[in-house]
Order: sequence, then structure tokens, then C-alpha cells
Amino acid sequence: MRLDALHRTSLRRTLTVVLMAGVLAGSVLQVLATWRTADAAVNAAFDRSLYGAIRAIDASISTESGGIGVELPYVLLEFFELTASGPVHYRVATEDGLVEIGSPDIPMPDEPTALRTPHFQTVDYVDGPARVGTYVRPLDEPASGNIVIQVAESLASRAEFSRQFILQAVIRDVLLAVLAAAMVAMTVSWSLRPLKQLREGVQARQADDLSPIDTARVPVDVLPLVQATNDHLGRYRTLLATQRRFLDDASHQLRTPLTTLLTQAGYALREPDDRRVRETMEAMRVQLRTMIRRVNQLLVLARADTSPLQSERTDLAGLAGELVRRLWPVARRKAVDLGLEHEGAPVMALAHAGLVQEALSNLVDNALRHTPAGGSVTVGVRAEAGGCCIDVTDDGPGIPEDELPLVTQRFFRASNAQGEGTGLGLAIVQSIATRLHGRLELARAPAGGLRASLWLPAAPPRGDQAAGA
Repeated sequence: MRLDALHRTSLRRTLTVVLMAGVLAGSVLQVLATWRTADAAVNAAFDRSLYGAIRAIDASISTESGGIGVELPYVLLEFFELTASGPVHYRVATEDGLVEIGSPDIPMPDEPTALRTPHFQTVDYVDGPARVGTYVRPLDEPASGNIVIQVAESLASRAEFSRQFILQAVIRDVLLAVLAAAMVAMTVSWSLRPLKQLREGVQARQADDLSPIDTARVPVDVLPLVQATNDHLGRYRTLLATQRRFLDDASHQLRTPLTTLLTQAGYALREPDDRRVRETMEAMRVQLRTMIRRVNQLLVLARADTSPLQSERTDLAGLAGELVRRLWPVARRKAVDLGLEHEGAPVMALAHAGLVQEALSNLVDNALRHTPAGGSVTVGVRAEAGGCCIDVTDDGPGIPEDELPLVTQRFFRASNAQGEGTGLGLAIVQSIATRLHGRLELARAPAGGLRASLWLPAAPPRGDQAAGA
């Protein structure tokens, strides 16, 4: 068994253990509570019976003769002995001890007893523990003082009855606990059925089925997980579609040039004329240069679609200045005036510096390629309320108005395009703008050329960024 499998947690097992532990703890508490309640109820019932015997003796006490006379209810005491399953002892005495009838050794309570209030206590008496009830009241006229009435009974019958009563209550609680445990097990199994059905549904899918999981019958508690899974499937679908598109584009763009190169190489090998061989090799060099640029742009496009993105504060003016300085030699060779316009202050965007530099390189390179000698290309950087913008404006032939929405498609070239080109430059910029939550706007420049505007979200001030972090 693998080590990570040992640490894997089963939701069914966790729910069952936790709920069963709760049921067990509740059952133990219920049994303890039942035990105490039943014991108290049994004692209360027997104490009431004991108090009834005391009241019966109290009713038989007479003071009409000036002394104390007691006519004991023997029938009641015999019945009480049968109920108690043992001997019953009684004591009737005055508080001063001058008169005492019955068992004189029945102990009095340890603390003073309130008048006309029964007091019950368990003591060791005669053959074992006994329950003693004590009742004190004033004597009727003409006698004076208080009289004490006590009745003691064995706890054997009480203990047996209490044991039977508590045992039945405990059995009932245990049965209820078993029923609750069975209900918990059934409930856990029933509650997890949607997860089992979800697992079976996912396992039954075809390997290429990346459609979203149906959430109609998914429980609310599991819905966020399924929605997150659907989001992941959507991103994976997009990634696969991008990879398929890249493979299709690469095969489409490279198959014909490679075939052409093979044909040219075969021609050069068969051609005896050195001048024609040199011309063929020069054509192959041009073809290879075009293929290298096309492959590089395809790789840039694939990276723009799928590379991890970590946006940060990026100075667009600084990036534009570095790029213009780097491309000055290229513009000078083509006799094109390449310039930079910005107010001098940093223009901070929330973007990925590498992707912004790639997009700007494609815009400027595209402008330099289509601007004739003696023309100009201007890179402008500005910040506005709607965000940050980089404008690349040229005075070349421009793009026909009806073709402006189409030129961001891959491998589309304008009808008036001249010279070498792959039709990928503006597609790369469009893809980068989408990744950076920006947009690319194309319009005819005032001088007749093309103005490409790359809009990006502005970076928050450093204080707000720190607070958000």
C-alpha cells in the first residue's frame, strides 16, 4: 500500500465515526440521566409511602386525656411490611423523651427538623441499610411540646424495585441508541449516494469528453466542488483547443515551405551551373528565414495563449523607450523615422512585462515592415481614465476599412499587403491583450496609415496595492 493512501481520509468513515461517537456519548449521558432520574423517582415513590405510614400513626395519636395515647394501625403496618418486603420499625416519642413508644434506637436526624415537614435519611440500622422517615409536630391541647414520629423500613424491596425499574429504562435507552446508530449509518449511506452517482458518471465518460458535469442533481454542499471542477474542465478544454490549433497552424504553415525547400535542395543537387545553384541556395535562405520567423511567431502565440500569467506594476513608457532604442538601427536601414512620444512621467499598468514587450515588438515590427522609405512610425504612451494605452502609428498604406475586423485572425493578410509576412503579428497582439484583460483597437491614422492602440488596465497606487495585499 502506498504511503499517501495511509493518510487518505474516507468521508463515509469520518461521518460515521463522528456521528456514532455523538450517538454513543449521548446514549451514555442518557443512561446516566435515566439512572439518576429513575433512582430519584423510586425513592420519591417509596418515601411517599413511608410518609403515608407516618401520617397514619400520627392520626392515631390522642391527647384528650391530658397525656398521650396511641392506637397503632396494625393492619396498615402489616401491609406496609409486605410492601417493604421486610420488618418495619416505628417510634413515637416526645422531644423531651418522657414518653417513648416503639423502637427507641431509631436514630434522629443529624440536623434539626422543621415542624410538620417530613425528613428522610438512609442509615445503618439493625440488619443493614434502612430508610428512616421523621416527622415532628406540636402536640394538641391540653398537652404541650412536640411529638416525634419515626418509621424505618428495610431498603431490600426498594433496591429490588429500583434495580428492575432502572434496568428496564436502561434497556429502552440502549435500544433507542442502537436504533439511532442504525439510522446514522443509513443516513450517511443515503446522503453519500449522490457522490457515488457522480463518481460513476465521471468514470463512465469517454476519455475525450470534457463537457461540464451536470449540476442539476448535485447536492448544494458539493455544488462548489463540482463548479470548480467544471471551471477546471473549461480551462483544460481551452488549453487543448489552443494546442490543437497550434498543431494545425504549424502543420499548415510548415508543410508547404518544407516541401518547397526539399524541392529546391533536389534541384540544386542536380543543377551543374554554379550560378543557378547559388540562386537556388539564396532562395532557400530566404525561405528558411521566413520559416524561422513564422515558427518563432507561432511559439510566441502559443506562449501568449497558455503561459502562466503573473501581472505586476509595469512602466509602459520605460518598455516603449527600450524597444524604440533597440529598433532604431532597423528603422535607420529602412530610412524610416521611428519616434517616441510621452509626457516623461511613468505610465504604470497592471500587466506582464514580458507579454507587453512581445506585443509592442510585433506592433512596431509590423509598422516598420509596411511603412515605405521616408515614412515615419510613432510610438505614443499615455494614461487616461479608462486605463493605459500604447499607440503605434505609421503612414504606410494602412488597411481597408472592411478588413480591419479581420486582420487579428491568424494568417489573415490585408488585400493591399506587400512584401513578406505571416499574418500572425496582429493575432499575437490580440491574444496578449485578451490575456492581460485589455483590448486592441485598430483604426486608420490621420495620414492614411494604421493606428494600433493597445489598452491595458492601470495599476493601482502603491498604497492601495499594499492595502489589497
